[in-house]
Amino acid sequence: MNAAFEPMEADTLETRADVLPELAPEPWGDPLPIPSMLLPVEPFDAALMPAALGPWVTDMADRMQCPPDFPAVAAMVALSSVIGRKACIAPKRRDNWRVTPNLWGAVVGRPGVMKSPALAEAMKPLDRLQAVTGDLHAEAMRDHDIKTKLEGMGGKATEKKAQGLVDKGKLEEARHLLAEAADFEAPKPPALRRYVVTDASVEALGEILIENPWGVLAYRDELNGLLRGLDREGQEGARAFYLQGYDGNQAYTFDRIGRGRNLHIPAVCLSLMGGIQPGKLQAYIHDAVSGGASDDGLLQRFGLLVWPDVGRVWRNVDRFPDTAAKNAAFETFQRLDAMQPGTDPESGEPAPAVYRFSPEAQAEFDDWRHDFETGLRSGEHHPAMESHLSKYRKLVPALALVCALADGEAAVSLDSLLRALAWGDYLKSHAARAYGAGTGPNTDAAAALLAKIQAGRVADGFAVRDVYLKGWAHLGTPEAVKVAAALLCDLGHLRRVDTKPGSMGGRPTASYQINPKTTGKGGE
Repeated sequence: MNAAFEPMEADTLETRADVLPELAPEPWGDPLPIPSMLLPVEPFDAALMPAALGPWVTDMADRMQCPPDFPAVAAMVALSSVIGRKACIAPKRRDNWRVTPNLWGAVVGRPGVMKSPALAEAMKPLDRLQAVTGDLHAEAMRDHDIKTKLEGMGGKATEKKAQGLVDKGKLEEARHLLAEAADFEAPKPPALRRYVVTDASVEALGEILIENPWGVLAYRDELNGLLRGLDREGQEGARAFYLQGYDGNQAYTFDRIGRGRNLHIPAVCLSLMGGIQPGKLQAYIHDAVSGGASDDGLLQRFGLLVWPDVGRVWRNVDRFPDTAAKNAAFETFQRLDAMQPGTDPESGEPAPAVYRFSPEAQAEFDDWRHDFETGLRSGEHHPAMESHLSKYRKLVPALALVCALADGEAAVSLDSLLRALAWGDYLKSHAARAYGAGTGPNTDAAAALLAKIQAGRVADGFAVRDVYLKGWAHLGTPEAVKVAAALLCDLGHLRRVDTKPGSMGGRPTASYQINPKTTGKGGE
């Protein structure tokens, strides 16, 4: 065969293919903006608050120049915690379903938007109650110590008297005397009423709840630490404890070496409140919906989850707090804290007082429940959002009861129920924002990369390493840069160019060309 017509070797073909002229790339189109992953939310309306708390919340938000959502949610959770298990609501006319009105709340915001100061200010009524209770407890402990010493002295006298009887051979009289002393039960030290627990192990929290059977408030300035801590291996028991504490009416028994066995809590009742940053919430939701340890509905129990918009306009407000509004709010806390529980008709022991809807409110609640359950079964929600909304079965009647008790109602009125339903609509929009941001693509890295490109900090034809080695925010890892670049490619800002290894081998590489229109050079 003529050598000119012999077939070429495969590697020769590949080599020659490398030098063939490349097809001209498609012309650049107009790039698209990065879509916002934050859905709109309903603004807070002071009319959602009970009458005695509304002016106080408005005053706090105005003086701090923070979203009113922050102090409002904290105030409602704090108020629910002083009610705790002392009251419950029966949402049905005849059924034995009972709802404990302990609420869980979380406020979402970037650092510097006054989350922590707003929460701390809304917690001050609990601080005042704790101060009063602390003084009373100190007096009670003083009396207890005196009584204990006197009983100790009496015990020694009894032993001395018994010894005298033994010396006289009167053993039966001595035995009878000691038996009477043994039957006497020493009084337990008075329990300290706790309103807020900020950092306690589950075992310690359990002991606090044994002494405070009507419930306490667990407060965390930064909720992410608590949530991630409960995700860790070995914390399954602690996580179960918090999950049970949400219901507010389930018993729990500790069996721990070093703390004793059969430490029984008749009903674990926890209110929970804290703040969290948007990025950390998004990451937690992403992990939760990915089937990790956090995919058990813990986050969905935060019914009062708010992620408000922060206004761009700031005013310097320098005035004294509204004393009348503050005092009216504290009087409401004080009154509900002093509220007595009901009585179990069978045992005669203290038990939650049962409240019901007024006839008009009951009819309205039944109508709402029908529409709510039908919508929940429609399949139109993300499973995480669906799980969150399912907790509204407790949230709505619990909010209605808190509002009713704050306004001094003997039965939950139609007005209190309508206020709770308005809370539900408002909170649903905030939940949709949170779960939408957590389940959708994270656009922070793409926005950061686009900003660097438009600022001229990234050269045309850049590689991933050219970006992540800079250590820029949201772009500190190869994976983050790849995800950001992929989204910008989809939006027409970038074009990925893959280069095959040459004849000397090596690995394929990828670089990114920048749309001239992205940098404002489209006319060049």
